[in-house]
Amino acid sequence: MSAASYTPEMGERIGALLSEWKLPMVAAELGRRLVAGGHSEALLVVAEVMELEAAGRKERRVERLRRASKLPPGKTFATLDEARVPRTALLRVQELSRGDFVEQANNVLLFGLPGVGKSHLACALGHSLVEAGRSVLFTPTYQLVQQLLVARRDLSLPRALRALDVFDVVILDDLGYVQQTAEEAEVLFTLMAERYERRSLIITSNLVFSEWDRIFKTPMATAAAIDRLVHHAAIIEIDRESVRAEEAKKRNEARKRKKDEDGSA
Repeated sequence: MSAASYTPEMGERIGALLSEWKLPMVAAELGRRLVAGGHSEALLVVAEVMELEAAGRKERRVERLRRASKLPPGKTFATLDEARVPRTALLRVQELSRGDFVEQANNVLLFGLPGVGKSHLACALGHSLVEAGRSVLFTPTYQLVQQLLVARRDLSLPRALRALDVFDVVILDDLGYVQQTAEEAEVLFTLMAERYERRSLIITSNLVFSEWDRIFKTPMATAAAIDRLVHHAAIIEIDRESVRAEEAKKRNEARKRKKDEDGSA
């Protein structure tokens, strides 16, 4: 390997990786000293080994993030039946999987009837973010609300909210599925207010905004919660019948046809 094989870009890449790994002195001196000593060819081997280390670190980090996310492993874009999802909704979620909304601390709100695939889309988006190195937490809304309610009773709600801050994105699944008490609504609102313009939320709900007073109890609290969520948000409506309802309808139609055929035989 001749000295001509060395490029400044190679040195920049090595320096960037070493700086990322908190080795500033090595980043500043390694390339310079090898080139000055006439060993530029060694930088190619160094770069190859460092790329292997970078790939291994990324793989281990993604695996840690995947375990911490509590995302259902089977709900990814690969397992999604795209024919059952309205194309506009699918394309929007795929676009969001690039992760720009996380950089901007924006939210994603998925609305639709029960059984239309909201949770699968939210989880698929979460899995894509994890693969890109983002920290994600998936949780049924009622479950997290109960945990925060216990923390408030134990006077440790601020600590519990700080613990959630380690996640770039929190996925609240089925908001409004369970009727909230006033106390539960209050801690849910506190969570939304704490993450406002700092961290992202992905929310699935079968309740349109006009029905959110069932969640937050008072018009003022409902308006304040909606205002914080939609200020920086992608809103996706899945306008279709429940997959389970469609399947049940097909089964009923098949039974009716069979009955008719048996009767005419």
